[in-house]
Amino acid sequence: MGASMAGHLQRAGYVLNVYNRTPKKASELLDQGAVWCDTPQAVASASDVIFSIVGFPNDVHEVILGDQGVLKGCRPGSMIVDMTTSRPALAAQIHAQATARGVVSIDAPVSGGDVGARNGSLSIMIGGDEVAVNSLQPIWDLLGNTWVYQGSAGSGQHTKMVNQILIASGMVGVCEALLYGHAAGLDLATVLKSVSSGAAGSWSLSNLAPRIIKNDFDPGFYVEHFIKDMGIAIEESDRMGLALPGLSLARQLYNAVSSQGHARSGTQALQLAVASLSGLDWEERCKDNSKKMLP
Repeated sequence: MGASMAGHLQRAGYVLNVYNRTPKKASELLDQGAVWCDTPQAVASASDVIFSIVGFPNDVHEVILGDQGVLKGCRPGSMIVDMTTSRPALAAQIHAQATARGVVSIDAPVSGGDVGARNGSLSIMIGGDEVAVNSLQPIWDLLGNTWVYQGSAGSGQHTKMVNQILIASGMVGVCEALLYGHAAGLDLATVLKSVSSGAAGSWSLSNLAPRIIKNDFDPGFYVEHFIKDMGIAIEESDRMGLALPGLSLARQLYNAVSSQGHARSGTQALQLAVASLSGLDWEERCKDNSKKMLP
C-alpha cells in the first residue's frame, strides 16, 4: 500500500525521499526519481513531511521513536504522519514526544486495502492538531476519496478500530453466505449480482467475495495484520469495560486460518477456516465447481 500511496504523491510533483526495510520494494519509486535514504532518520532530515506505514505497533515505535527513527531527524516545524493501524496510546506517546521537539505528529490510519491505495480512494481517519491536518488537504485528496478529522492524537486510531470491528464480523458473514450459496447449488457470481446491490451490500462483499469465488487469496491486507488490529480493538474494549462477542469470534476464526499457514494471505482467506468447520475444502471446490460440498 505504501508504494502505491507514495506513487500518487510522486506523480503529483512532490519530491520523495524514501526508505524501506526491504529496499527492492522502493525500486519503482527510485526509478521515477525518488531519493533513497539509508534510515528513517535520514528521510526526516531531508523532508518537511514524513509519512510512515508499516505493519505492527513495535514497527511504528522503531521507525518513529527508535535510535535511527524519524523523530531523531526532524527539525522544528516538521510533520510526522503515521498511517499504520496501531495502538491509540502509541499515537499519543509519539505526539507527546514530537510536541516536545516542536514537531507535529498526526495519526492517519486508512481503510480501503490495496485497491484503495492503487486507486487513490482510501478512507483516511485522522487525529492530531486540526490546523496541521487541514494544511495537508492537497495530500489527503491525492490519497483518498474520504478524509475526516476525528479529534486529538489517537482519535484516528480509535476510529480505525471502529472500522476493523465492522469489517471483522462482516467478513464472517460474507464467508458463511458464500459457503451456503455454493452448498445450495447456486452460481456464486450470479448471486453476487443480486446481493451486492441490496441491503447486504458492503465493500468486502463487492471487493473480496469475487476473489474468494476465484480462489484468489493473495494479500491486499494480510491476515496477520488483521489479527493484530483485532487484538488492539479487544485490548481497548477490555480497558473500556466492553464485551464484543462478535469481534472475539472473528479473531478466533482468523487465528485458525493463520494456523493453517495463511498468516500472509489476504483477509479473504477466512473462507478457508469457515469452510473447514464443516469439514469442507474450499480450495478443492474451485477445481470442480459442479461438485457439491455437502453430502
